[in-house]
Amino acid sequence: MGWAIVVALAAIAGGALWKWGRLPRSSFEPIAAALLLGLAGYALQGSPNLPDHPVKPPEDLSKAKEAEIEIRNQMGQQRFGTGPSWLMAADGAMRAGLPTAAVAYIKSGLKQNPRDPDLWVGLGNALVVHSGGMVSPAATYAFQKAAEIAPNHPGPPFFMGLALAQSGQFAQARAIWTELLARAPADAPWKADLEQRLAQLPS
Repeated sequence: MGWAIVVALAAIAGGALWKWGRLPRSSFEPIAAALLLGLAGYALQGSPNLPDHPVKPPEDLSKAKEAEIEIRNQMGQQRFGTGPSWLMAADGAMRAGLPTAAVAYIKSGLKQNPRDPDLWVGLGNALVVHSGGMVSPAATYAFQKAAEIAPNHPGPPFFMGLALAQSGQFAQARAIWTELLARAPADAPWKADLEQRLAQLPS
């Protein structure tokens, strides 16, 4: 019974995206991959025959992850094409605890869109998670590549600063965020969040 429900939900989600999502055909591949990833995760970890015993995830961590996705969407420059679809697939992999799959999805997207700064930012974020929260040279390169493609894009310095702050490199994070805040438009939707994060950095 559990399998039937899961497969039905996946089919409904895919059908709804196909019928009402108004997505280009090129985006079907990453969306299908995300749905199949969910089914694979259920196959590996699901136990439909066991009685219900819901476990609530840590609220602060889940909210933080969703908040970062929201900020990335606010800062994103590309609203059309396949880039956002690959990021959606990567977000699904991250939620499932599969950062390796998230990195693979974004790399596939970069093969199609090598000049998409949002994908490079997403790759940097995924590589940080993949390396256990450390800012690896590969992640640094991804953030720098995004900044090179779009010098005025707030995403690269914001998420580079976030990665540094989360790894305990507070002085470097403060320097990057202070510079970003100085050039932030007054009506930027992410400005208040950046001000709050700067104020919370340990001195």
